Amino acid sequence: MTHSPMAAAWQELGGDPALLPGVSTVVRAGALEARLPVRASARACVGVCALAAAELGARRAGLAQVPRVTVDDGAVATAFVSERHLTIDGRAPVSFAPLSRFWRTADGWVRTHANYPHHRARLLDALGAAPDATAEDVAGALAGRSAREVEETVYAAGGLAVALRTAKEWAAHEQGVAVARRPLIERGRPGTAGSRALAPLDGGPLLPAAGVRVLDLTRVIAGPVATRTLALLGADVLRVDAPGLPEDPDAHADTGFGKRSTVLDLAADRHTFDGLLAAADVVVTGYRPGALDRFGLSPEALAERYPGLIVAQLSAWGTYGPWGGRRGFDSLVQVATGIAVTEGSPERPGALPAQALDHGTGYLLAAAVLRALTERAEDGRGSLVRLALARTAAWLTDGIERGDAPGAATGPTAEVPSEHRVAGPPYIRPAAELPYERRVAGVSYDRPDAWLSERDSPIGRLRHALPPVSFTGGPTDWSRPPGPWGTDAARWT
Repeated sequence: MTHSPMAAAWQELGGDPALLPGVSTVVRAGALEARLPVRASARACVGVCALAAAELGARRAGLAQVPRVTVDDGAVATAFVSERHLTIDGRAPVSFAPLSRFWRTADGWVRTHANYPHHRARLLDALGAAPDATAEDVAGALAGRSAREVEETVYAAGGLAVALRTAKEWAAHEQGVAVARRPLIERGRPGTAGSRALAPLDGGPLLPAAGVRVLDLTRVIAGPVATRTLALLGADVLRVDAPGLPEDPDAHADTGFGKRSTVLDLAADRHTFDGLLAAADVVVTGYRPGALDRFGLSPEALAERYPGLIVAQLSAWGTYGPWGGRRGFDSLVQVATGIAVTEGSPERPGALPAQALDHGTGYLLAAAVLRALTERAEDGRGSLVRLALARTAAWLTDGIERGDAPGAATGPTAEVPSEHRVAGPPYIRPAAELPYERRVAGVSYDRPDAWLSERDSPIGRLRHALPPVSFTGGPTDWSRPPGPWGTDAARWT
């Protein structure tokens, strides 16, 4: 059976397919152009997130019908590169450090990630380079080595480097095989009922997550995008970071809208942290799998200790397979899974037009939390949900083009011309797509201005992307701008 990307993702979330006709799409040529169906993927991720929000809002407000959802390609494309549109007092942040890039090796290419000081130090140590090594020094150190050897050497030192692979090579890799066997969204409902009841909603705007307490243990983009979205929808989101772990203030500014941010040492401030946990409705984690286990904070331990708690876990490679314990970032997952070759070539690797694995997975994670809240409202039970960037990549490179539900058996589909795509692999749009997505013709996406806004904040005058999650009666912007990282009180409002 074929599915539209949005219908497939909604099915994975356990959503009622009868709600899908309530989604309208404003199609804009030129948005997120790529060889892979990035626009369809991004649209689906945002669409199911908005639909999950509208569904929860209708339940909590006692509405007779679920509010209509609109997914505008322009809003989605702008939000998927929100980190590029952000300015602080007119200054544009730098997304990648000098040592975060592709490098030529003796037998191909490798990509490194060294945005954080500790990752940079580990990379240089693994390569035997001096702490003040330049890009030219690193290029020289890598030129005579094989990409796979660099990958393993840097990983062993705690750094991040991934060899360029084709999609076929990744499909044969043990981790690629493990990822392909998993659903796009892993969902389980462990434990017994025990959650606190949320008050009914009244007034406007409709905030489906109002009163929901979200403990945000995430960093970088994907996890913070999920919790930024929950904050938009009314949740009390408190991000907690360790005092000794550096954070990029610009990255925090981009994903900190609607949230508060505090710093806690789990060794010294455990009593405070446990108090936050005991009163939380949702915990979202984005650290390397196993990194929080020593504190008794594995998803399974949390679900067992706090009945009714919703635990959402995000990882780069999944929590299984030989790479289950590895660190990773969107750019590295693109390189490993064949995306960089598809968007470029083996001789000159490319990249997606956005960090679409991060942003897409973030909206899917938020959608999973919202659906879990709807289910919890029925029986009081919590949920455990897991997503991985590598699994989202598998959906983008394979499942969407085939038109299969993620993880479903394959079958023939009809090839339909794309709306407006660059040359590359044919995009197969399943015949079932049109009934699920009420499509509205839009003009081309040339400029992001209509989906940008400006506001003052404690960290300066901000230009930022507006949220793409939109439904009738819902919020159109965050209730508060980001503040300085780590400066809020460690308490619920």
